[in-house]
Amino acid sequence: MAKKILMIVGDYAEDYEVMVPYQALLIAGFEVDAVSPGKKPGDTIQTAIHDFLGEQTYSEKLGHRFAINADFDAIQCADYDGLFLTGGRAPEYLRLNDRVLAITRWFMEHKQPLAAICHGIQILTAADVVRGRKLTAYDAIEPEVTAAGGTFIKKAPDEAYVDGNLVTAPAWPGNVAILKEFIAKFGA
Repeated sequence: MAKKILMIVGDYAEDYEVMVPYQALLIAGFEVDAVSPGKKPGDTIQTAIHDFLGEQTYSEKLGHRFAINADFDAIQCADYDGLFLTGGRAPEYLRLNDRVLAITRWFMEHKQPLAAICHGIQILTAADVVRGRKLTAYDAIEPEVTAAGGTFIKKAPDEAYVDGNLVTAPAWPGNVAILKEFIAKFGA
């Protein structure tokens, strides 16, 4: 029986941090339910493409439409073997959703594999699950990690960091690293 992964996404999630993990996990034999608050199967989110073009911070351009394939309101955490939190701008508002935070806490409390990339770590800090943990994120998230009681580990954009059940990466160039480490949590 295939392992089931819950992926929480939202409008303006980083395109590569949604599309690449979703497709790679399917290729690796996982079932992946992509959900978003207020969205039903068949609805879509708008992704964004973030890149550095010489300015002081990244630019944002429209990405692809990404189809939701499961009902956020109907999910039961116990039906899933792992959680993947995508990055981009979506975590800014997803972290304000009490159910998103409760789902995140459930996976951490049950020590289920949890991957978070880039700004997805904002959901972890809002859920108050990084206290005493070591993790990486996009550099601008370091103050939030520290304020939430976590230890920020500086990593190159193409690297990942593992602390127990938690796998984190700074940005989409780390997709290969975070996916290798996350998939390894399932013995694959």
